[in-house]
Amino acid sequence: MLKPATPANERQRLQTLRDLKLLDTPPEERFDRVTRLAKQVFGTEIALVSLVDADRQWFKSRQGLEAEETPRDISFCGHAILDDKIMVVNDATDDQRFCDNPLVCGDPNIRFYAGYPLSAPDGNRIGTLCIIDHEPQDISNEQLQLLRELGRMVEEELIAANDSTVDPITGLSNRNGFLAIADHLLAMCTRTKQPATLLMFELQNFQDIDTSIGRPEADAAAVEMAHQLMSCFRNSDIVCRLSDDIFCVLLAGTDLDGVDNARYRLDEQISRRNRDAGNAFELHIGAHAVAYKKGRHGEAEMLLQDGELRIVEAEEEEAPAAEAG
Repeated sequence: MLKPATPANERQRLQTLRDLKLLDTPPEERFDRVTRLAKQVFGTEIALVSLVDADRQWFKSRQGLEAEETPRDISFCGHAILDDKIMVVNDATDDQRFCDNPLVCGDPNIRFYAGYPLSAPDGNRIGTLCIIDHEPQDISNEQLQLLRELGRMVEEELIAANDSTVDPITGLSNRNGFLAIADHLLAMCTRTKQPATLLMFELQNFQDIDTSIGRPEADAAAVEMAHQLMSCFRNSDIVCRLSDDIFCVLLAGTDLDGVDNARYRLDEQISRRNRDAGNAFELHIGAHAVAYKKGRHGEAEMLLQDGELRIVEAEEEEAPAAEAG
């Protein structure tokens, strides 16, 4: 087994890592959604955001692995941060660096590894986004580009301050957080020729709850709405709170026809929830769908604007009917 070398800038690199204040913090959706997506896209057993500390690699996000950390001297990621290119190990048993590594000879029985080195805003490489499998694999140039795209999604989160990308009430991404991730996800859909659909949701009685019951209950309604969305949609979908009463979900690999089942499930969930006599308030929602079109939606912001326009148009259509009634 070959232990990973120590980078020449190790002291500065470790200071950068500590300044990020991510080590030993709880899981966060902004990182978990990327590892879930990586695991789904590549079909691997494991996907991780690994931070390489002085003597360990600690996993800020992990899918398919129970361990929270492993020693740095047996880590694959310790090798991966030595270069700015993706490190690929097709079969660890045939690689002299890893063939007798405890992580290969025992649990989790690594055979395939691909790790994108994550750079902090100052350029220091502080860890990896990596995918791992129990079986040897080859990886194409197209797949490498996909992994690179996902790695950049993680780097976007390293650049942005947490309070500027996360809604403090629900813990969902806010508009800034959504746009940072969605641009990369849409680029990935374009590259793989997969559809994408944006669902817009309006919590129509948010202001009524705020006025009649109070802001704490209105915030509780927003949290409940977030819970309903997170439980209904796939782990890889991006769920966001754009404003007090507007939420959205971006579904990769799903066209307009494909979102109908998800919308039906959500309607059923909320109907059951509203029938519960113990609830202090009901949730009344409106939903609108927009298909991603590369020519029309060059950036996620343009797709979002189309979705917001659908809400405005629906409100304008309802206004004359309400006045007539």
